[in-house]
Amino acid sequence: MLYPRAFSNTFIASAFVIVGALAAFSVSAQTPPAPVKPYKTVKVTPPAPMTDASFTAFRGQLTSIAQKKDRAALARLVAANFFWIPSDKDIADKSKPAIDNLAKALGLDGKDAYGWFTLTFLSAETTAAPDPQHQGVICAPAPPTYDEKEFEQLLNATQTDPVEWFYPIRNGVEVRSGPQQNATVAEKLGLHVVRVLHEDQPAGDAVVKVATPSGKTGYAASHEVRDLDGLVLCYVKEGAGWKIAGYFGGDAGGN
Repeated sequence: MLYPRAFSNTFIASAFVIVGALAAFSVSAQTPPAPVKPYKTVKVTPPAPMTDASFTAFRGQLTSIAQKKDRAALARLVAANFFWIPSDKDIADKSKPAIDNLAKALGLDGKDAYGWFTLTFLSAETTAAPDPQHQGVICAPAPPTYDEKEFEQLLNATQTDPVEWFYPIRNGVEVRSGPQQNATVAEKLGLHVVRVLHEDQPAGDAVVKVATPSGKTGYAASHEVRDLDGLVLCYVKEGAGWKIAGYFGGDAGGN
């Protein structure tokens, strides 16, 4: 697994509405929907949840803090050597308190700071995997497993960008003919990457419009598909407890 897997917070805030585990893309009225064609499937294996009870408890604590926007409590859960890598290097200012770097990275300052929403979303993530760049550090969410060469070939064949591709969190995710919950099930997704149609998303945040490998379009529940690459929050165990160790993502110039 390679990090960073980073998108800026500004991108998340403006182009995504995160629900559960997915961000649904915003609609651009000026951009017509791209034609949809069948595409080759690329198998994907979703990451497994982390079963450490202490980590589960810590995430619950972090979620509560994020919902309350309690900066003082959050400060106690940030490791002193917190790192922030928005692109390819650590830009955390080591002369400042770790909480200041986290706040800048996530965007926690200001009246309507979207960073608390991002933190709530990330703290709910049950999967995690070791960060090869930092010993003893794990990062969440863990990435799914898929053949990168096959995925690159898919991108070339479809002339698409990686950000357009997501994966279902389980086999059999339903794709409905319309955005309504009671719309007819048109197809079910297997464990393969699926294209999300950025420019043609419905209003609201409950569903996301997708193009299936068969060339059909439909709507999947937004909490049942996830992006292949995204923001990553990292943790380290210090003694008997956990702390936030670092963050891959954010906008170095925008926060």
